[in-house]
Amino acid sequence: MSAKLWILNLLLLGGIVLSVRQWMETRQMAAERDMLQLNQTVKPAPAPPQAPVPIAPPLQASSYVDVAQQLLFSKDRNPNIVVEQEKPKVPPAFPRFYGVMDLGDGPMAILGAARDRQRPYKVGETAGEFLVSAIGKEQIEFEWDKRKFPKKFTELQERETASQETPRAVAVNTPAAPQTPAAVTGKPSLGPDMGAGMSGCAPNDPSPAGTVLDGKRKVITATPFGQVCRWEPVR
Repeated sequence: MSAKLWILNLLLLGGIVLSVRQWMETRQMAAERDMLQLNQTVKPAPAPPQAPVPIAPPLQASSYVDVAQQLLFSKDRNPNIVVEQEKPKVPPAFPRFYGVMDLGDGPMAILGAARDRQRPYKVGETAGEFLVSAIGKEQIEFEWDKRKFPKKFTELQERETASQETPRAVAVNTPAAPQTPAAVTGKPSLGPDMGAGMSGCAPNDPSPAGTVLDGKRKVITATPFGQVCRWEPVR
């Protein structure tokens, strides 16, 4: 029995030695393979050809017309722009014209502005909301809101005064009768002070020419531009 055990042990020992030797050879082969792979130089593969990047065309405003006209969030989008022009202001009522006088320091127009009694105005003075910019022989020029309005005297006269244009022309061509005090049917009144002791005539004064009031005589003079009314001191 001991001989068989020795033979079995020898066989087992031989198998172990053979297995160890095979294992060591396999390990050595694996190490050599790894070294070959690590030391091997790999040539890089050539890069694939790349197509050139296309150049973007320049932006044009006409390309976005559809976007501007068909914008979903703006219903009032309209490509046709309407420019509303500011309506010109309507000037107020012009002052009424009663005559022109010149006392040596330039012509003065006797006007009756709104809410004001009639009185003479020189160039540069304000009559109501209008600036008197020029006084001519047949017309007067106003300035309002940086605009000029030339008006003829006949346009600014009252209807009653305009209806008496023909008698005025006759009065200019005929000598004036001497003025004598006449009976007063209404209550006369003096107008604004015109300087040099004279006063203007109040609107709708019913007293005729020649009426004396407070030491002043009412004088109505016919001129090519109409009748001029004033109160002069009695001398």
